[in-house]
Amino acid sequence: MTSDFTKNVEHKMPQNIEAEQSLIGSILFDNKVLEELPSNFDVRYFFDPLHASIYEACISLTDKGRLADPLTLKNYLNDTTLNRDIDIEQYLIDLREGVLSLSKSKFYAEEIRNCYVRRSLIRIADELIEQSTNPNIEITPDQEISNTEEKLYNLAEKDQINSGPINFKTVLTSATNQINEAFNRKGKLSGIDTGFSGLNRQLGGLNKSDLIVLAGRPGMGKTALATNIGFNAAKSSKLENNDSILIFSLEMSAEQLAQRILAEQSTIDSHKLRNGDIDDNEFSKLVVTQNNIFDLPFFIDDTPAISVSQIASRARRLKRTNGLGLIIIDYIQLIQGSKLSEAQGRVQEVSNITRGLKSLAKELNVPILALSQLSRAVEQREDKRPILADLRESGSIEQDADVVMFVYREEYYLDKSEPSQRENENQESFNERFIKWQDRRNSAEGKAEIIISKQRHGPTGIIQVQFEAKFTRFMDLVQSDRLPDQIY
Repeated sequence: MTSDFTKNVEHKMPQNIEAEQSLIGSILFDNKVLEELPSNFDVRYFFDPLHASIYEACISLTDKGRLADPLTLKNYLNDTTLNRDIDIEQYLIDLREGVLSLSKSKFYAEEIRNCYVRRSLIRIADELIEQSTNPNIEITPDQEISNTEEKLYNLAEKDQINSGPINFKTVLTSATNQINEAFNRKGKLSGIDTGFSGLNRQLGGLNKSDLIVLAGRPGMGKTALATNIGFNAAKSSKLENNDSILIFSLEMSAEQLAQRILAEQSTIDSHKLRNGDIDDNEFSKLVVTQNNIFDLPFFIDDTPAISVSQIASRARRLKRTNGLGLIIIDYIQLIQGSKLSEAQGRVQEVSNITRGLKSLAKELNVPILALSQLSRAVEQREDKRPILADLRESGSIEQDADVVMFVYREEYYLDKSEPSQRENENQESFNERFIKWQDRRNSAEGKAEIIISKQRHGPTGIIQVQFEAKFTRFMDLVQSDRLPDQIY
């Protein structure tokens, strides 16, 4: 239903019919004008439906290598759906003959788009007034703000207000361009650099619009791995486009996360840093490290119990002001759900959260790396390597994610299972068991696995990496019998 607000402004909605006529006339005078228009100029920008139809017909003809002029167009436009009692051929001739300057066509296009944007702003404002005047009990004011922000963001960044279906020709052209870009990269990463050669090779980096879930049991180091990936991405971004890396740390404070980063980058024991137990040389090393990383495009938001709509709002704002290359969320189960989804149960609540994160990744066209806890079922098995079924509320997480990875450290479980001598067990038997455990423990020391269990657009597999607990740092694993980027 149209509100009184829209009724009051309908008769004076922003429009410039003369600019539309001049642009169409320029195209009819010389079809090459179409090639000079901004690449994002769209038929939706026209206020007059007749002009939109003429523009579409011009595009259709020129795409087929044919001339678009009053004579060729009249048969395409002689349609009762135009609902115009005019001589269409004469109207087209008048438009062409009324052209004063072809060089001004790009300015006409800009004016037409500006009017469209203003009309869209009026409609968004109208919807906000309607929703605020007649509120829905299931939609909070914060959600209304987030919804309006999303529409404004799409309008500013993508012109996608109610864009609807996209012609396959347009999609096919975009897909072909992406393939061409991949060909021209000559083996370079298609996505964000993770800083891990094996992971880069397996995933091609963290790709735009993907939801990547990194899961693990407590103690596996998933926060450390995600932080390492984020910081590696920030260093890479600093050298390339300076897009920001944004971490939502729902469990740790920003200061705690910063201390971890300082420990990892300076190779100073994180426990010593926390206690201030460092000597003068280590302090000097810390200062040098801080100066080296001070200007990296790295942002931390440690707001607890944040909602998906708040995450979206803050990410949109950062993208507008500083650019945005990657979002990291630690972790899914700490995100606050809506009251409605809470009433429907935890599974539905997490499902709504993961769908919201995937939608945000597509909207902002950036990868989202979201951490997730695993159920205790892992602890009950002899082989404690995680599988997809171990994800808490796994149905929705597995379904919505483009990539699901697990981090696993056998060393952690072996440390907890050091054998002790059983009752009635002789010393020789115990020594034999202990030596076997010790050999296995030594073999696993300092090693971890990144298990890619799902990848929508590529292979799965296991990547071995090195983990240095005292620096909370993951690295490529280097051994005498293997290369750092070898994948198992």
